[in-house]
Amino acid sequence: MPSRYDILFQPIQIGPVTAPNRFYQVPHCNGFGYRMPKGMAAMRGMKAEGGWGVVCTEETEIHHTSDLSPFFEGRIWSDEDIPAWQLMTEAVHKHGALAGIELTYNSHDAANLYSRASAFGPRSMGVTGGGGYEPGQTRAASKDDLKQVRKWHRNAAIRAKNAGFDIIYCYAAHNMTLAFHLLSKDNDRADEYGGSLENRVRFFRELIEDTKDAVGDTCAVAVRFAVDELLGTEGIQHDGEAREIVSMLAELPDLWDVNLSAWKNDSITSRFGKEGHQEKYISFVKQLTTKPVVGVGRYTSPDSMVSAIERGIMDMIGAARPSIADPFLPNKIKAGRTEDIRECIGCNICVTGDTRFVPIRCTQNPTMGEEFRRGWHPEIIAPKKSEDEILIVGAGPAGLEAARALGQRGYHVILTDAKREAGGRVELESKLPNLNEWRRVIDWRLTQINKIENIYFYPSSPMTAKDILEAGAPHVILATGATWRRDGVGRNISRPIQGTGKIFTPDDFLESGGLPPVFQQQAVGVQRVLIYDDDHYYMGGVLAELLAENHCKVTLVTPAPTTSSWTEYTLEQERIYKRLLALNVTLLPHHALASFSPKTATVTHTITSAESTLPCDAIVLVTDRIPNDTLYHELKPALANGRLKSLRLIGDAEAPNIIAQAVFSGHLAAREFDEVVNPDITPFKVER
Repeated sequence: MPSRYDILFQPIQIGPVTAPNRFYQVPHCNGFGYRMPKGMAAMRGMKAEGGWGVVCTEETEIHHTSDLSPFFEGRIWSDEDIPAWQLMTEAVHKHGALAGIELTYNSHDAANLYSRASAFGPRSMGVTGGGGYEPGQTRAASKDDLKQVRKWHRNAAIRAKNAGFDIIYCYAAHNMTLAFHLLSKDNDRADEYGGSLENRVRFFRELIEDTKDAVGDTCAVAVRFAVDELLGTEGIQHDGEAREIVSMLAELPDLWDVNLSAWKNDSITSRFGKEGHQEKYISFVKQLTTKPVVGVGRYTSPDSMVSAIERGIMDMIGAARPSIADPFLPNKIKAGRTEDIRECIGCNICVTGDTRFVPIRCTQNPTMGEEFRRGWHPEIIAPKKSEDEILIVGAGPAGLEAARALGQRGYHVILTDAKREAGGRVELESKLPNLNEWRRVIDWRLTQINKIENIYFYPSSPMTAKDILEAGAPHVILATGATWRRDGVGRNISRPIQGTGKIFTPDDFLESGGLPPVFQQQAVGVQRVLIYDDDHYYMGGVLAELLAENHCKVTLVTPAPTTSSWTEYTLEQERIYKRLLALNVTLLPHHALASFSPKTATVTHTITSAESTLPCDAIVLVTDRIPNDTLYHELKPALANGRLKSLRLIGDAEAPNIIAQAVFSGHLAAREFDEVVNPDITPFKVER
């Protein structure tokens, strides 16, 4: 039967190759890189199995003088790297998809910490790769050096072809590559590669021409180009030089993959950007070329995808994060199962795989990154091994995932929660400013649970240890969450902070669905609030935003060197700073809360120990959390005497962490149920 979504499944010709549909997994980093080729190949292959018509690599170094350490990216330095890449191309081709590789030479974005070589730059300039503030500079690339880079790029393209890739990239985006840096207005070279726009485009043109000459007979040559840096006239603009660049090169590549620079703008979190946020910048490209255009915008709605194509924004739906959250998104649309799409929540936990040098992970998809090492599949799970009943107490992210996955296995599952609404911390946190898309973690799991007849959910059902034992289930899983500490104990302070005054924690805001009543009762503009953030992720900043928007004068104190320190790894720290400063929030890093009174707080500089007294009417403590594990300890005797067959803590009740870890913990519990787990054996494969 014809469907509105049929257009998404039309084959698309890309130079000498044909994509089976319009779903295009654009290049994205993943933390595997050259270090874990089997894990990387299995992850990419899973996306091809799920229906993505094109599946690409991450940025892939073409030469040791563009060494991106400490990050683990792809490498194709020599023929010895070909076998590792064949693992990926074979995994992708197995399911009828095309494999693409993003070749990169990163100029001053390459710190070369491993190779210790001098990177080539448009001029001798400070290195921005590595940690961002590396104390070295590039070598000013001569014309002969640029010829060498072109040669290395050509050789890498040939190796990629021999490895089985169908699409070879020339990369000029994200403020990372030499080609992009030469395009910049800051390129002040005096030769034919600097000055006028035509000169600045020359190297990029040559890369494309070289690549087409080397492999264009059987491989498509794609261009990845950032059309706007969001720097105004200081950078490339979509309504300025970017349009001229696309016009100059319009028909030269076989495909245009267009986006924003830098990465923080391309992969903006859902706190700051919504689905399709790049359309206004990239829409001009299709007007200037007849070649297929790929665009991204964290599309999860098939209606939005169809709209983007019908409106002439793009020809193929590019995706990184949506393909991570649901590798089977295309197949679900094709099968008419759109309600089963596991929608990306835009939290950028996936990005932290790259920025923290570990295998990729996902809040929505706990199997992401575990395809090879644990053998996990996002849609398939082992069937039940017994007829035993399982009682799960707590319907937060961990409990919901454990119930869903155990139900999928075929077990009889009873799920209870003390509250009327399922979701635990996610249900509450998604009501905070700009976190509404995080509710998708709950919504998807409830949708699946409602489809599984052997899962029985009882909300508004608080459980005591006596209730649990009287229920008669032989297996109990406790997903009872955690409670924010009210005494200030955390990473920086190991003893309770002394003082008297109005003390609040995130729980007070979460249980109130926003501002606690005491804040609402205060006269507008007179409530002075000090937030002490020793958590360092999003919570302190979000609460500061909420309070400032409600006319409180907020000071955000943290012992870390920067505010919301960990959000550097999710690419949103700068936007958090900008928003808080725009709301006149006072930011005070390198300070710890020492004591407080009803109207003041004393803070201590973490380096100099200098004390300062700040006026405040209330203090919000965002420090450690206490696991709600009382039930576990009360039930342990029943496990010891055989009344219970198994008892397990999961999620924040086991160890408070981010939402992604809670979901993973629930999924792991479901996979390990009825299995023999030897704690002395590593439970996953290690690539060596």
